[in-house]
Amino acid sequence: MQRSITHQKYLAPFIYLLLFIIYEGLSSIYLFLPPLFAVLFVLFSRAIKKEDAILISLVSFCLLVFEAEKGFLLFSSIIYFTLVHKFIMPKITKNFSCVSCIKVSYVLLSYVGFFIFYLVLANIFLLSTPSLNYYIIYYMVIEFLIVSIL
Repeated sequence: MQRSITHQKYLAPFIYLLLFIIYEGLSSIYLFLPPLFAVLFVLFSRAIKKEDAILISLVSFCLLVFEAEKGFLLFSSIIYFTLVHKFIMPKITKNFSCVSCIKVSYVLLSYVGFFIFYLVLANIFLLSTPSLNYYIIYYMVIEFLIVSIL
């Protein structure tokens, strides 16, 4: 299969997708590996800003794999990320000029905000309520370091 010189889309995102699926399976076995939920939020926000349909669909598929692995409702993280990206993040980026503060808000909104969002969904649909453990703090610290590199 030959590629056009004018249309230079890289095939690397599909390799990253495969590696993420393997990593997500390992992160459910080994609890010291963070699930990369905040990283997916940053990638989802950047894909929406760039209006790249392929990247949005790949990150959405990664979110669906995350939901299936962790036992969340289908499309709950995609809906949450879309709402946060459209309504909350513009106000945060407008009010804060500190780049590190914005990156901390990405991580906090991805974990704490999604927990509150899922708690509301669980109460509406009469599902079992999610529980928090101390690994979440570890995941937030590790993913803040990863997000600060991005």
